[in-house]
Amino acid sequence: MARKTGLTGREKAAILLISLGPDKSAKIFKHLQDDEIEELTLEIANMRKVGAEEKQDIIEEFYQICLAQNYISEGGINYAKEVLEKAMGSNKALEIINKLTASLQVRPFDFVRKADASQLLNFIQNEHPQTIALILSYLGSNQAGQILSALPQEKQADVAQRIATMDITSPEIIKEVEHVLERKLSSMVTQDYTSTGGVGTIVDILNSVDRGTEKFIMETLEIQDTELAEEIKKRMFVFEDIITLDSASIQRFIREVDNNELSIALKGATQEVKDIIFANMSKRMAEMIREDMEFMGPVRLRDVEEAQQKIVNIIRKLEEAGEIILSRGGGDEIIV
Repeated sequence: MARKTGLTGREKAAILLISLGPDKSAKIFKHLQDDEIEELTLEIANMRKVGAEEKQDIIEEFYQICLAQNYISEGGINYAKEVLEKAMGSNKALEIINKLTASLQVRPFDFVRKADASQLLNFIQNEHPQTIALILSYLGSNQAGQILSALPQEKQADVAQRIATMDITSPEIIKEVEHVLERKLSSMVTQDYTSTGGVGTIVDILNSVDRGTEKFIMETLEIQDTELAEEIKKRMFVFEDIITLDSASIQRFIREVDNNELSIALKGATQEVKDIIFANMSKRMAEMIREDMEFMGPVRLRDVEEAQQKIVNIIRKLEEAGEIILSRGGGDEIIV
């Protein structure tokens, strides 16, 4: 038998790349981070002669993990385990699943993240707020944002606060909630405590909800937990924070915003926000926007909030792209 002990994951990856050849390895490198490429390149360079049997074992292991991952994406961990057991036996199937979940960090509530947000809402909206908070903290921010927005208002702030203050959850509790949601799911949660929730999680979720929900939750939290509300604010960017941007950043996002959306957004803006935006556009454009605002007459608050949220989303995307810089945390950041 080939040597199977003493090899790290990096060594196995290097042997796999050597076995695939330079053309296929180059294509794989295109999907890796710079530091990963450097580590693997160094590993390959230092790799001693590898026997044919050892290469074959690693290729087979990689193939089995790919199959298992594909089965998980098709029908979940339980489905993958069932298929692998039929093909390889219980012990081998469990070995592959354990290896995959350990290396890829398969998270709890995998089946929930594949569900439609509206269907999931119907399923969990009557659950205890702590249960809802636990589930939302494991979802993607967009999916969680949709569900949080659709919850009754009396639950929104409560759930948001529970997500923000959530620290660690024991695997037993996670398994119990999973079992309630999907009895057929075979939980593979590791036995250490799982960190989830926290201020960062609720900030991501609030960044994805509609403007009205965001305002309601923040106003409620300011009453219930002022310190928590301030901590969340420090890590968020809302429409009123436009006044904290430098002129170059304001001019940059204005170029991306539809004039009609900007006119609607400014109908409900503070005078300070209006002044700084008008000061960063040409006189002709400022006059045109003012005329549009005057002639459009009364505008529904919901339309104003939607327009403001679209502009905030543009600003956040520009920040992610590195085109503008948002100062967070009360000005503590030093930018040079």
